[in-house]
Amino acid sequence: MKKIKKKYISLDKFINKALYNKKNGYYMTKNPLGEKGDFITAPKISILFSEIIAIWCIAFWESLGCPKKINIIEMGAGDGEMMYQMIKVFQRFKRFTKTSKFLIFEKSDFLKKIQKKKMSSFEVSWINSLDNVKNGPNIFLANEFFDSLPIKQFIKKKNIWFEKKIKLSINKNYELVDKITNLNILEKKIGINLRKNQNFIEFSPFAYKYLKIISKKINRFDGGLLIIDYGYIEKTMKNSLQSVYKHKFSNFLKNIGKSDITYNISFHLIKRILKKLNLKIAGIINQKNFLIKLGIMQRAEILAKNLKFSEKANIYFRINRLIDNKFMGNLFKVMFVTKKNNKFKIGF
Repeated sequence: MKKIKKKYISLDKFINKALYNKKNGYYMTKNPLGEKGDFITAPKISILFSEIIAIWCIAFWESLGCPKKINIIEMGAGDGEMMYQMIKVFQRFKRFTKTSKFLIFEKSDFLKKIQKKKMSSFEVSWINSLDNVKNGPNIFLANEFFDSLPIKQFIKKKNIWFEKKIKLSINKNYELVDKITNLNILEKKIGINLRKNQNFIEFSPFAYKYLKIISKKINRFDGGLLIIDYGYIEKTMKNSLQSVYKHKFSNFLKNIGKSDITYNISFHLIKRILKKLNLKIAGIINQKNFLIKLGIMQRAEILAKNLKFSEKANIYFRINRLIDNKFMGNLFKVMFVTKKNNKFKIGF
C-alpha cells in the first residue's frame, strides 16, 4: 500500500478555508444566524440593540462637530439586521441622514445577497476591502466581527515556543499538532512582543491587518471604531478556540464548512495593537453597562407603555438576554477607539 503523504498547514489557514472557501466555506454558503442557524446575535435578539448603536453614532457625529460628510461602515453584517434597523432610526434625524453614507464590508457573496434584498429600499454601498474607504470621518462598527476571523495559536513548553498546526491527510483525518516555531519573525513584523508574560498566544493576522487599515483611516480622516464582541480583558491569554454547530459546541476538526469556528477576543491584546497603531482606547465596558448607560431600559419603558402584558414581557425578556450576566451582559465587551485628541465618552 502506498503511504499517505501528510503535510501541515497553520491553524489560521485551516480556519480560513473552513470559513471562507468560496465553494464550501461556512460563511460563504449559508446564513448562520437565527434559530435555524448555529448562533444568534444581539441585533436578532432585540431591535433595541441596533437602535442604541444608531443613537450612539449620532451622538459621536455631533461630538465631531456635525461634519457634512460621514461614513458609517459595518464590518461583517451577517443578514443585515443591524444596519437595516439603524438606518430606520437615522431616517428620523434628517440632518444626520443627509450627511451620512452607509457602507458594508462583507466577504460572503451569499450573505451579501441577503443584505441587499433586506436593504433594497435604502442607499447602501458594499465594499470588498476597507481600503475602498477613501474619505471620512468614519465610524467603523464591528459587532461580532473579530471573533469570526482566523487565528494562529502558540504554546510554550519547557521554554520552547510551538505553533499549533493541522496535520492533513487524504482521508481527512485532521489532527492538531505542535511544531517548533520562531516567534521573532511575527513579533518583528507587527512590532509587539506577544510572548511577554504569556504561556499561550492567540493572534489573528487578519485582525491585525484590518486594525492597521482602520487606524490609518481614523488618524487621517477622523472618526472611531466601536468593537462589540465576546472576550476577556485579563492580560493572560488563553486557549478559547471553539466550534459551534446547531447552537451546540462541536469539534472544529469535524463538520468542516458546516460549523462556525470562533474564539474569545483578548481585548488586552487588541488594546496593545491599537496603541502601537497610534490610536486611543477611549473606553472598554461590558455590554450590560454600555446599553444601560445609553438608556435601553428607558427606551423599553416607552415602547412597552400601551402594550399587552405578553408583548411587554417579550420586550423585557429580549433585553434580559442582552444585559443579564448569565447571557450576553458580561461575556460581551464594548471597546471604543478613536484619535488621541478625541474626548467623546458617551456610553463608557
